[in-house]
Amino acid sequence: MAATRDRLVRDAAARGKYAPLYRHLLSARGEPEWRTTFRELETILGFHLPDSARLYRPWWANSESGSGHSHALAWQAAGWRTREVDIEAETLVFARGEGAPERVRPPVRRRRFSIREILPPHDPGPWPEGFTVSREQIYDGMGRLTGGSESAPGDER
Repeated sequence: MAATRDRLVRDAAARGKYAPLYRHLLSARGEPEWRTTFRELETILGFHLPDSARLYRPWWANSESGSGHSHALAWQAAGWRTREVDIEAETLVFARGEGAPERVRPPVRRRRFSIREILPPHDPGPWPEGFTVSREQIYDGMGRLTGGSESAPGDER
């Protein structure tokens, strides 16, 4: 049950707003800590940190595994914790969590659904020689299918 919860937490971190940070921390192989700036984090994330990250130290707090805010979920699901947060200097340290593996494997990405794999295109070959068809032969004046140029017996339209 705990393994399923951990997998769900990692999957959520990999898909969330802070997924670029999650992926970045996963790729930090063997490093016990990472000293960084708020600006560097914003470059990795691709957007500005919220004002609360620059005003309130608790924004950077670590929480229980799988609970808390999406930003904390991103670093904790990757096996890291925050420390030495300096709001004035806009710096902090990410440190590998206690008992965290050297490198957490990212969640398995599922392949996208492809209709071509299930129903591959079929080439029926060229039209029979001399075959012609026009829109008027297929549709009536109201845009409804007529069934072709010849009406079936008993078809009163």
